[in-house]
Amino acid sequence: MGLPLYDVSVASFQQVLGGVAGFLEKGLTHCQSQGISLAELVETRLYPDMLPFRFQVIAVAHHSAGAIAGAQAGVFRPPSGPMNQDYAALQALIADARAQLDKASRERIDALQGRDVTFQMGDFKLPFTAEGFLMSFSLPNLHFHATTAYDILRMKGVPLGKRDYMGPMRLKS
Repeated sequence: MGLPLYDVSVASFQQVLGGVAGFLEKGLTHCQSQGISLAELVETRLYPDMLPFRFQVIAVAHHSAGAIAGAQAGVFRPPSGPMNQDYAALQALIADARAQLDKASRERIDALQGRDVTFQMGDFKLPFTAEGFLMSFSLPNLHFHATTAYDILRMKGVPLGKRDYMGPMRLKS
């Protein structure tokens, strides 16, 4: 028997979201104690042609809870809507993504296996199966954007380590 789709998607997404929620909280505490502007932080980029911290956090939510919603709908598009969230709104976005995934039914997620999912950006389309989409598109994107957000906080001096990124591991009980 293969690994259930729920375990490799929702459970993995929740682990990353837990790490992001934790390092966002540490980032808030550090910025407040060091007098670092949160408004400036959300606009910080690692390099001029990269998207800012704000987008990195938005993409984390989009490639986790949004990916599950896209797999269920059969189509996934890039993030849209307002892109002017402040730090508190970004924290709320991650909390909301975690809450949405908490409601995901193991049976409904596992039943997505083999279903068609299309990534669509304008007229450009990439066809996937649900498992191919979640594992080869959304999970790598989730890690890319979570890592970039983490790296921006580290660049601002937030005392983070690898364990902060990893989030709550699924240990044997």
